Amino acid sequence: MNNLLTNKVDFTVAIPTYNGEKRLPNVLEHLLNQTGVENLNWEIIIVDNNSSDQTAEVISHYQNNYNGKFTIKYFQEKEQGIAFARQRAVTEAKGDFIAFLDDDNLPANDWILQSYKFGQKYPHAGAWSGKIHGSFEVNPPENFKKIQTFLAIREHGEEAHLFDANTLRLPPGAALVVRKQAWCESVPKKLIFKGRLGKFMISGDDTEVLLYIHKAGWQIWYNPAMHVVHQIPSWRLERDYLLNLAFGCGLCIFHLRLINSKCWEMPIVFMKTIVGNLRRILHHVYMYRGKIKSDIIVVFEIRFYFASMLSPFYFIKCFSEKYNNNKQ
Repeated sequence: MNNLLTNKVDFTVAIPTYNGEKRLPNVLEHLLNQTGVENLNWEIIIVDNNSSDQTAEVISHYQNNYNGKFTIKYFQEKEQGIAFARQRAVTEAKGDFIAFLDDDNLPANDWILQSYKFGQKYPHAGAWSGKIHGSFEVNPPENFKKIQTFLAIREHGEEAHLFDANTLRLPPGAALVVRKQAWCESVPKKLIFKGRLGKFMISGDDTEVLLYIHKAGWQIWYNPAMHVVHQIPSWRLERDYLLNLAFGCGLCIFHLRLINSKCWEMPIVFMKTIVGNLRRILHHVYMYRGKIKSDIIVVFEIRFYFASMLSPFYFIKCFSEKYNNNKQ
């Protein structure tokens, strides 16, 4: 109640979007129906990352027709990539806690309440995430659960626990809540990964942020009381998209492992990344030799391991290009 009187903002919901005119209304309606937030001072920030549709008009409609207890703010971010959109959201956010929702994430009615309560209960938590359930436009392929984490679907049980940053087992950027202090103190202004841009769809932007937060000594938690539904359209289950996703997720692995590694460990990480993923490829080829062409899940996993095996060489390529550009 005191925060409502002092205008101190407790909680920011940040929604990066690109051509989200059809998706955003559903997300906003779920936020308008949040319960248990009567004594919270909170805000919604939409960061438009160069949309070419009617996204701005949709937001304007909500701003002009909503007279509730929180504000809806709209910003444009010209630098393309979700990493830039999230950084802009952090810059503009007034809340102590910043909750990122993608424009296809539908939060449960108590999502803000459960997110806020968790942050208060665990002051050493720099970031936390909950259950992310999938809602599919078409039925996913058989054994899809083996790769569902790559599409930001996470269901890790009923007990709160710490994520393991050392093995890169971290939550996605979608439906992630961060403590603004942790982000501002830990995360560089310029990140390696910008978002899934270009033909390779290089991932790693959300994991990179969390690794920096972890490296600074903050904890990263799973809170099963937080529920979000992730809407999965049919095109995200098509073969070409899945295989591009697998490759893009794999190419960033070596970069990410270096963030929390010491300089002298680099050759060890280099060899472990190559040898470990080669072993996984050979294991899959042997175990699933009759399904390598027909089973999309097997093909996805092999492609991810293959890209992960190549990731040290991709790192060298990126480093060389940056070095040559700096010399010019």
